[in-house]
Amino acid sequence: MPGLRREYTLNVRTTLRPVDSVIRVLGIESTSHTFGVGIIEYRDGVVRLLANRLSQYKPSRGGINPRESFTHHVNNARKVLYEALSEANTRLEEVNAFAVAVGPGLGPCIRVGASLARFLSAYLNKPVVPVNHAVAHIEIGKLVCEVDDPVIVYISGGNTMIVVQKDHQYRVMGETLDI
Repeated sequence: MPGLRREYTLNVRTTLRPVDSVIRVLGIESTSHTFGVGIIEYRDGVVRLLANRLSQYKPSRGGINPRESFTHHVNNARKVLYEALSEANTRLEEVNAFAVAVGPGLGPCIRVGASLARFLSAYLNKPVVPVNHAVAHIEIGKLVCEVDDPVIVYISGGNTMIVVQKDHQYRVMGETLDI
């Protein structure tokens, strides 16, 4: 569903030091069938989710066709970006950094998000932060469950891994080759 709207209340305490200004990060996800843009704000030690907009490619039959998913992302990226900015009541110039999922995933799909992030970064002279999609899922799970250094079984549509974390470093103990 293009522009699927979900209501979120996400106030996360962090170990980051408070800063004098507001920090906004725009994240882009395009690793497979979903093209999404999220915007978070960090203020006074609290992270708030300002926007979460997405558009999903749904194949008419069978599994995901990487070329069709790529075309979907190209055709929907601009709309989703503007919807997220509108929802967050934010202008691109107010964004301090861009985060982009760079894997694992489908190469053609990842390139759409990465190209958009690099363009915005260069145009606005703001940094790009590459994000591992699987690690992001793991980190949000740790945050919600309030655990440190866990052993993790990560199961996703195209990736299955046994992961151990120690001292903020991840080690993949085993994984499948689904794709």
